[in-house]
Amino acid sequence: MRIRGERECTECGARWSYYETGSVSCPDCGSLRSVGVDDRTRHTATAGALDLSAARDRLDASSNDDADTREAAENAAEACREFVRQHGFIDSGELAPLDGTYLAALELRYVAEEIGRAMRTDDAAERYFLSLLGGADEGERPPPEEVPDSLRTARGLAAADAVGEYRREAGTYLDDHPDPAASAAFASLAEHRKRVAALDGDVAPATAERLVRAARDLGRYLREDDEGALVTARDRLDRLHDDV
Repeated sequence: MRIRGERECTECGARWSYYETGSVSCPDCGSLRSVGVDDRTRHTATAGALDLSAARDRLDASSNDDADTREAAENAAEACREFVRQHGFIDSGELAPLDGTYLAALELRYVAEEIGRAMRTDDAAERYFLSLLGGADEGERPPPEEVPDSLRTARGLAAADAVGEYRREAGTYLDDHPDPAASAAFASLAEHRKRVAALDGDVAPATAERLVRAARDLGRYLREDDEGALVTARDRLDRLHDDV
């Protein structure tokens, strides 16, 4: 959507940026009456944070390991769904990076849903869940080689979802900033993403990571006009032909 992000309160005259606060209420007097003082600009990003405190608190208060781990997983999954639902990649007209917190939130959601459904989980899966829960809000994910076999589909589906959404918003950005080379590369990226999704994410974690890195390279090319990033993205895409 296009909005006027720079606001001026008609009650007290204060000015603020909706792009920074994510709120239409005046930060000085709380009034909802304001006017835009800039041009309308595409904006889908939000100022919301990933809040995993409820899930972590549940584990801190744990008395029954299996039951409390499942409940913590359910809390984590809900927090991640809410965060992902509100997230966007166009920030005041500019394409933002495919950030680590969004990726980690998607993966934690899939992992937490798997943990929540299971009657019992093996130690490797539980350790992986706890590792994600501990760092997802800071954009931290375990490296591909640490993904347990039982959770590799979670890694793959998270990558497919993240790349799909990023590609969609990049397409919106390209409507305003045409770049045939980027459009062609994103089209190739979309085909690889479809293959991973069609396999329900059941690909090697290294393959899922290569898909994500190609999307990030393309984003860097568009943000920084970095030709080297475009070349790297194309190389990753070529190697994905052998993976999927």
